[in-house]
Amino acid sequence: MIEVRTGFLITARLKSKRLPLKLLKPLRGRTVIDRVIERAKEVKHLSDVVLCTSANPQDRPLIDIALNNDVHYFVGDETDVVRRLFEAANFFNLDYFLAITADNPLFTISYSNLIADEVKLGRYDFVKLEGLPLGVATYGVRVKAFETICRIKPIVDSEFWAYLINKPDIFTIRSITVGDKLNRPDLRLTLDYEEDYELISNIYSHVPFETVLNLYDVVDYLDEHPELLLLNANCVQRELAPDIKAEIDRVYTENKKQIQAIKRAIYSTA
Repeated sequence: MIEVRTGFLITARLKSKRLPLKLLKPLRGRTVIDRVIERAKEVKHLSDVVLCTSANPQDRPLIDIALNNDVHYFVGDETDVVRRLFEAANFFNLDYFLAITADNPLFTISYSNLIADEVKLGRYDFVKLEGLPLGVATYGVRVKAFETICRIKPIVDSEFWAYLINKPDIFTIRSITVGDKLNRPDLRLTLDYEEDYELISNIYSHVPFETVLNLYDVVDYLDEHPELLLLNANCVQRELAPDIKAEIDRVYTENKKQIQAIKRAIYSTA
């Protein structure tokens, strides 16, 4: 049986304006990015954990943190996240990767393991999770699917890249609906504003753990202290602009046959 190489790719930059240097903020004695790397190391059946950043001098501290945590780093395109992830995956000879942005220090380990199991089957281009709190889901991606996107995408600033691959008429998609108490889309557990940091810092300070926080314990804690959810209740989640979505849809619709031909050619290579 051919070995499937699966990596865990963490996208990280220090460019945030709403919450400057948020990835270096402390969470119970370690930085946010340290906590993300800790969780990534807990995911099973991975070939590599890679922190994907840029050559911008402001991002140098992230490289140092990767080295201190004994994980790989990759320096890629500053704005084109799709290309950065694809080139990192290609460099480390991966077939698939799990992806998370570094402002999600509570991402699910248990469902990341499930994604890792799914991608090993080799049936899907994109594996996604439905129903989890905001900031908790990871994605599973076939590297050849990202190579296809790099050839066809009409945008360069691709931070919100899921919209580019979540196209069932082009890519094979597996959607997993969370069926346990983590099915809580009402919870916001991402880090984008100071109010988000107040909540996540409170969680790290009050929920007991040894190596990594258990997400199930986090949900229990928030259910016991619902007043904490008011801390970031007014935070607005950034999304891909409607006009950019419309342009992506137009390109995919008008060039469907060409895109499918490009995909077949890429997938036919060894």
